[in-house]
Amino acid sequence: MGKSDLIYVVDDEKDICDLVCTELEYYGFDIRAYQTGSQALKAIKRQSPALCIVDLGLPDMDGLALVKELCDNANVGVLILSGRGSLPDRVLGLELGADDYITKPFEPRELVARVHSLLRRIGKDDNQPRPSNIKLARFADWTFNPATLTLTQDSGETLTLSTAEADLLGTLLRAPQQILSRDRLLGEQAIPYDRSIDSRMSRLRKKLEADPKEPRIIKTVYGAGYILSTIVEWIDSA
Repeated sequence: MGKSDLIYVVDDEKDICDLVCTELEYYGFDIRAYQTGSQALKAIKRQSPALCIVDLGLPDMDGLALVKELCDNANVGVLILSGRGSLPDRVLGLELGADDYITKPFEPRELVARVHSLLRRIGKDDNQPRPSNIKLARFADWTFNPATLTLTQDSGETLTLSTAEADLLGTLLRAPQQILSRDRLLGEQAIPYDRSIDSRMSRLRKKLEADPKEPRIIKTVYGAGYILSTIVEWIDSA
């Protein structure tokens, strides 16, 4: 099986872990289960999955610290599955870069649907048809490859985005020179009064902009949202 079929489940509650693994295996995913964050991080160094499903109440580390590490460095999708259902916990998880958040108790079929939706969004679902020719986005002095989540500058420098950053950039690239509200940028993850999009935008600007404090590519429209100020050209990858 390829990387796109592989999901890591990180949860020390055996009953929950078994339920998640059984349900996802039934739908054809290759599942590996880990009880601690350190086990999962070691496994990722050996083989990177398409998605990590992470509980926040891990025995060896704060699950949010694991989420931050995965989103910053591992280039994998992250779905939080946790008994912490308060608004601050959900917002913080998304601010750190998680792609989705499900609270316990949960419906197994909803989890499967969320997994499929997330993998489609980040382009890693082997059960969905793929375009034969990936389009690259050329804008300013950057080229974005949505298949590899990479940004390449005209100078030759290449950066890898987290899945949350790539999803945000992709939304902007599909609607250049248009003001997009925070709710539209968050999409189905939107939570009332959620400001996590500002944190994600800050991380993205640090990678894109020569001076993130004076952005020229992604500009803030106060009271309305954000706008990608440049034109975008979509070109064939080959």
